Amino acid sequence: MKNPDMVEETMGKCWSATKDQFDNLEKHTQWGIEFVEKYTKFVKERSEIETNYAKQIRNLSKKYQPKKNSREDEESKYSFCRAFLTTLNELNDYAGQHEVIAENLTSQIIAELSRYLQDIKTERKMHFHDGRKAQQHIESSWKQLESCKRRFERDCKEADRAQQYFEKMDADINVTKADVEKARQQAQMRHQMASDSKGDYSSYLQKFNQEQNDHYYTIIPNIFQKLQDMEEKRIERIGVCMKTFADVDRQVLPIVGKCLDGMTKAAESIEPKDDSKQVVESYKSGFEPPGEVEFEDYGQAMKRTASDTSLTNSREGKEKPVSKSKGKLWPFIKNKNKLSLKLGSGPEDFSHLPPEQRRKKLQGKIDDLNKDIQKDMDQRDALTKMKDVYVKNPQMGDPASVDPRLLEIGQNIEKLQLEVQKFEGWLAEVEERMPSKSDTQRRSGIFETQNNTTVSNNCAQDRERPLSSPDGSYTEEQNSETQVIKVNTHPVPTSSTPEFDDEFDDEETLPTIGTCKALYPFEGHNEGTISVAEGELLYVIEEDKGDGWTRVRRNGEEEGYVPTSYVEVFLETNAKGAMTYI
Repeated sequence: MKNPDMVEETMGKCWSATKDQFDNLEKHTQWGIEFVEKYTKFVKERSEIETNYAKQIRNLSKKYQPKKNSREDEESKYSFCRAFLTTLNELNDYAGQHEVIAENLTSQIIAELSRYLQDIKTERKMHFHDGRKAQQHIESSWKQLESCKRRFERDCKEADRAQQYFEKMDADINVTKADVEKARQQAQMRHQMASDSKGDYSSYLQKFNQEQNDHYYTIIPNIFQKLQDMEEKRIERIGVCMKTFADVDRQVLPIVGKCLDGMTKAAESIEPKDDSKQVVESYKSGFEPPGEVEFEDYGQAMKRTASDTSLTNSREGKEKPVSKSKGKLWPFIKNKNKLSLKLGSGPEDFSHLPPEQRRKKLQGKIDDLNKDIQKDMDQRDALTKMKDVYVKNPQMGDPASVDPRLLEIGQNIEKLQLEVQKFEGWLAEVEERMPSKSDTQRRSGIFETQNNTTVSNNCAQDRERPLSSPDGSYTEEQNSETQVIKVNTHPVPTSSTPEFDDEFDDEETLPTIGTCKALYPFEGHNEGTISVAEGELLYVIEEDKGDGWTRVRRNGEEEGYVPTSYVEVFLETNAKGAMTYI
């Protein structure tokens, strides 16, 4: 039989070991839960970083997006501006992918781990509660077994004393029979109590052994197994989340690659030559280069007749020196009218612009007006159809309610059409005055053939003719800052006689090729021009060569140039030098 003290000591060690195991497991599982919380916090901070990064990228893209103004249309012509805009759009999409990363991290990891943490905490609490309950039960059973054992031990001792007392009384002859009988009954009762205690102790011992066997071989192992399963699931879940953490980035890589490919393609689409051509087209003025500056010989006396100075305005008191006007070359002149253009105070017909840019502005204005007209016409057609529906189905609406709007749109269309006609007139005027390359070459040859015997040293190519229009655009001002544009459209071989340096010092007078009637008055302040009054009849001696000027003669003496748009020309079909295109 085992020593009771050793059994009790062994049981105490087992209970202490079990309790220590539960404490260790409780600490380890708590640390595992804290690790899950730490990893969740890590993913949450990564998600916030992705969100803030995407926000900053979007703000950067938005900051450098072109503003909604006329400058945007101008910039869109250049390939590098379009490439930069594409880069900004691709960067915006790139930021969107980082937002997707943040959203997926939140939904696939953070939200899942938050729910899992609640579940694992509940499960852990339940398992340790079951373990503590089982431990308390086995300890309580042990205490009851100890109580039964002590009671059985006490009853056995009492039975032995009662037996010894009975035997003593029975051996004593001085004791009465009644006392002996009483001692015998007491001894039997004690033996019976000891026997009952022994039965209870034996029964409870068997029960305790069974419970103890279940406790150490079934209940506690099951609890430990559940804790182990819980821990393995926790570790597995962490591994899945870490894999998802990488997959979230990997899922957006194809789209991010497309964004980067779009940026690369945009960069490769830049065409430097095309952009430089756009600059040329945007700022091309339409002016012709000035002619060569002729040598002015001041060493010989100037003998001029009335015909020699026919191109000079006889009514002009002060004549500007030729050298001053010739020194101002048109590509390098700073136009003070640019200030008014920037301030938005330019004329409606864009006459403050050079011919080529004026033509582009007028054409753009016409295109915009035509778009507005088409838009109003589409709206009018839609309202007309709506009115027809109302006429056929009065319950849907009143047809008369549409009439005011139709009338308003019709008036607006008429107004826009008048605007288009006005701008088309200005456009036609500009296009008539703009010389083409073929006109310039043809003019040079014709004038050289026609005047090879009549013009001497300083002739028509020395003349300064301003590009003037009926509204006064590009006319010469009477101050020192005014620019004078010299157009050399009639190159003539230079004569060897330096004394004949005026343009109209001809040996024989040019023939008359037609007549013209002045439609508007023209002052003719510039050198080489002639002033005319409205309705005045003049002789045409040189037709318009495409530069917007016609050479005329008054009374067979005074000659000069007038704007072609200011006169109505009647050419003689059989006249020498008459051109078929006039």
